[in-house]
Amino acid sequence: MKIAVHQPQFMPWLGYFDKMDKVDIFVLLDTVQFKKNEYQNRNRIKNSNNWEWLTVPVMFHFGDRISEVAIDNKSDWRKKHLHTLQTNYGKADFFREYQPAIEALYEKPYENMSLLNIDTIMLLKEMFSIKTEVVVASALPPMSEEPTERLLDICRHFHADAYVAGAGGKGYMECERFRDAGIKLMFQHFIHPEYRQLYGAFEPFMSALDLIFNAGGDFDIVRSMNNELEEA
Repeated sequence: MKIAVHQPQFMPWLGYFDKMDKVDIFVLLDTVQFKKNEYQNRNRIKNSNNWEWLTVPVMFHFGDRISEVAIDNKSDWRKKHLHTLQTNYGKADFFREYQPAIEALYEKPYENMSLLNIDTIMLLKEMFSIKTEVVVASALPPMSEEPTERLLDICRHFHADAYVAGAGGKGYMECERFRDAGIKLMFQHFIHPEYRQLYGAFEPFMSALDLIFNAGGDFDIVRSMNNELEEA
């Protein structure tokens, strides 16, 4: 059984779902510290100039876990997001097909950032027809606070024999600890597909919404580029 662990992000990019698609269980790690100015409350979409952030305003204290971060609903960020999506993707081939589901998501009265992220992840997962089981870390028994041991604890909990990490993990992960625990460590090697976008030259690393609106929910566009996992 292969497992991967990742923090819950807002409207994640394609590499996030490629990793999810390659494992049996994908754990949303909402029990670690929230990091400002990353992808936990924002992501990028393409516009006529290049790209822009789609950001959810939040209220938090330094050290808060992702599961503890509140959404700042004083501003009408939902209306702003929907207007931004309509402006930038209204002429995309599949926008009208997926617009109702996106609007229904934004109509929900979210107060917690992690819960919003989980729902955006599950919605995009459904649109891509990815069958991987998704589990939220805060629903699991307590795990170690030490980063590597936490991952090993999660693997042990699910009796996983392989852990899939992002390519960036090669530079800092303690490979020998996974070997000692009898867990095969594997690395994702993500190749970004190109597809028809609006507004000129192709811009990679956008939210997965960009593929959804421009090319629909056919995740084989991603799978055809990404078949290999590299063993440590």
